[in-house]
Amino acid sequence: MDVIVVGAGLAGLSCARRLTEAGLSVRVLEAGDGVGGRARTDTVEGFKLDRGFQVFNTGYPVAPKVFDLDALDLRPFEPGALVYFGGTRTRMADPFRRPRGAVGTMLAPIGSLRDKIAVGALSGYAAAFPIRLLTSAPEESTARLLGRLVSPEMVDRFLRPFLAGVFLDRELTTSSRLFSLIWRSFARGSVTLPSDGMGALAAQLAAGLPPGTISLDTRVAEIGYQGYGPFGGVSVGLSDGTELSAEAVVIATDPAAAVQLAPELEIPEMNGVTTLYHVAPRSPLGEAILLLDGSGAEGNGGEGNGEIDAGLIANTVVLTDAAPSYAPPDAPPGTALVSTSVLGTGYDDADLERRVRARLAVLYGTDTADWRHLRTYQVRAALPSQPPPLALRKPVCVREGVFVCGDHRDTASIQGALVSGRRAASAVLAGRTAGSRV
Repeated sequence: MDVIVVGAGLAGLSCARRLTEAGLSVRVLEAGDGVGGRARTDTVEGFKLDRGFQVFNTGYPVAPKVFDLDALDLRPFEPGALVYFGGTRTRMADPFRRPRGAVGTMLAPIGSLRDKIAVGALSGYAAAFPIRLLTSAPEESTARLLGRLVSPEMVDRFLRPFLAGVFLDRELTTSSRLFSLIWRSFARGSVTLPSDGMGALAAQLAAGLPPGTISLDTRVAEIGYQGYGPFGGVSVGLSDGTELSAEAVVIATDPAAAVQLAPELEIPEMNGVTTLYHVAPRSPLGEAILLLDGSGAEGNGGEGNGEIDAGLIANTVVLTDAAPSYAPPDAPPGTALVSTSVLGTGYDDADLERRVRARLAVLYGTDTADWRHLRTYQVRAALPSQPPPLALRKPVCVREGVFVCGDHRDTASIQGALVSGRRAASAVLAGRTAGSRV
């Protein structure tokens, strides 16, 4: 074959699609039992459970180039969020998408009128200015950027809880350039869920590959050289002792596995998240909107404003209010699937579930005793940490014949994973062209 892609996550599948469209023969080797990597969806008792709460933003520039968006049957969330603090829930609507909610948002007891105007101006700037200007702006941490623009109250009540769930970074050490790009996607697109779960993204990419391209349960142990072809030829040794050959190899695994195959790579620090799923007899909200805890606690297990575990939960949402298909078709009418995320991992599942259930009763203002815990996912390496200085386009060429892709080579997002896969494919094609001239 021409190219071997190691890993069938979004980056690897994006790379394979571009290579096959260019006429190359490609084989994708995946160690797991399914495609998608971190963007997989399990079916548990008929419910669709994404491996960690994730969303698909239609504002990602690469999205319409890679996906058939209509076929994904995207179900939108309400733009904005509900913020709990002081015993009440306050709505922070997106005034550009929900003009009727603009007055209520301006009068909401979160930050000052000046703060809200500043956030609106930030959204307008991010949406309207070219990406090259956003990525060339002076760089600092997101916390420092926001601290210059709005009051500490606006940050701690709304922006920190919201962005902590986006970057899995409570301290907002993430690069201001990455923040600007992600904020742009929120301003220009809609936050959605595919009706079949986030795993539908990988499934659609995989369906576009020739039959037999993907080999599951196939673990790569090492990468070597054979000495032929435009790149000199690359050998791939599998864990069962089998050896495969190709002109080039693209490593599309998580960073820890990638460095095992290419030791010259650097492993970025990874942020983790724990997501719990509960089944409720009815929706505690009745609308598809993110609920944040703006109580101001410093972190897990702490107490803020006299409330136990204030700040424990990063975000919670009733998934079936957005996508009823996340519940089985034979579920009793009104059955709700609730997703709740907590930053970090390493928790005792039973203890965390007890604490989360108690805190959800406070946030939603309802008795959660009859909610049924379905599953907990502790995702240790969910997103790469990307503090400044941030190279938004890390090299995809490792050495002759060996390439790498993944969100750790681009932005920590679905957009970054897809773009890095396409960049790696372009590098392979450019190398073949150069090699053919020699």
